[in-house]
Amino acid sequence: MTKPLLNALAITHLAIASIFAAEDTTLPPGVEPAMPREVIEAGLKSHDRALYIKQGWIRDPYITLGPDDYYYLTGTTINADDPREETDPYNIGLWDTSAVGNTVQVWKSKDLIDWDYLGTPFTLQDSMHEEPGNLVWAPEVHWLGSRWALVHCPGGKANFSLTEGAELKGPWTHAMTPETLGRKHDPSLFKDGDTWWMLWANTRLAPLSDDLSKFTAKPKRIDPSSTRPDPKDPSKTIRRIGHEGATMMKIGDKYVHLGTAWSTDLGRQGSYNLYYCTSDKIDGTYGPRKFAGRFLGHGTPFQTRDGKWWCTAFFNGNVPPLEREGIETRDLSETAQTINQRGTTIVPLEVRIQKDGDIYIRAKDPAYANPGPDEVQAFN
Repeated sequence: MTKPLLNALAITHLAIASIFAAEDTTLPPGVEPAMPREVIEAGLKSHDRALYIKQGWIRDPYITLGPDDYYYLTGTTINADDPREETDPYNIGLWDTSAVGNTVQVWKSKDLIDWDYLGTPFTLQDSMHEEPGNLVWAPEVHWLGSRWALVHCPGGKANFSLTEGAELKGPWTHAMTPETLGRKHDPSLFKDGDTWWMLWANTRLAPLSDDLSKFTAKPKRIDPSSTRPDPKDPSKTIRRIGHEGATMMKIGDKYVHLGTAWSTDLGRQGSYNLYYCTSDKIDGTYGPRKFAGRFLGHGTPFQTRDGKWWCTAFFNGNVPPLEREGIETRDLSETAQTINQRGTTIVPLEVRIQKDGDIYIRAKDPAYANPGPDEVQAFN
């Protein structure tokens, strides 16, 4: 992206953001505060538009409803005492200037509006590795029935850790050895019947033993059945769901495999999107790749207590957030761009079982609902 265009985008965003942040002088310049309570409350009821529910530097936000009827939020975060929260609010979290921290921060809420900070129940001092590295990426917490499990990456320093009891806090135990776990990029967990499965990378899947100490089968790669042109070599095709952020759900009788990719299938070009495919069996075969939502990459689909489906979303771009107006027809292929503010946004999803038993998933907010002109795959 040229400097004049980047500067123009930044100036436009700063001008708009200053209106929203005028009464909140604690925010860095250009950063918008979360929506007011009354706006979020109305949006949770109407289920028709994206809601910017929590301000603060975060990537890969993950929300789950815990056994105590509280929503728990975690994600890739900056360390709580890092001044770049203020001085570098749109740090993209990558490469030598990355602001990604070395702790798992957690918040909980009864209403998705007021969030209680639980501190850092897991740090790399709790790692299963003797040399744990210095970064925590994409943590997820999963309720196992009597205790919590936590997974995170990066791959060579990934952890699979367990609480001793029902509270999300240490001390942490490790049923697996580092050698048994192995390299795991963006690990996630899914329970099917009585068996827990781990997903990782793009996308591999394997079942866990009852005591969670080992895998009981060799990993199997699961891909959608459809193909699309390889952007690096148009004479070839690719089948992958995406390149990271893979998760699994079961809706009706179908297994839903979700994955993340850039709209152009090229790194940090376009919008960061969420896609899915479905199968009658957890390990496949899966059907064609379908579009779930624009700007929803590495988002977590979850249900609120009233059964409504939402997906988390976050800022992932090389320039400050864009205006919503006209975004549906705007080509974003020049660089990584998004409309998501820095912080945690949730976007309403339409999720339904169709007459043939297959699953339909699509963002309901018009700014997220359809592929942009930069999307390389044609969707029905």
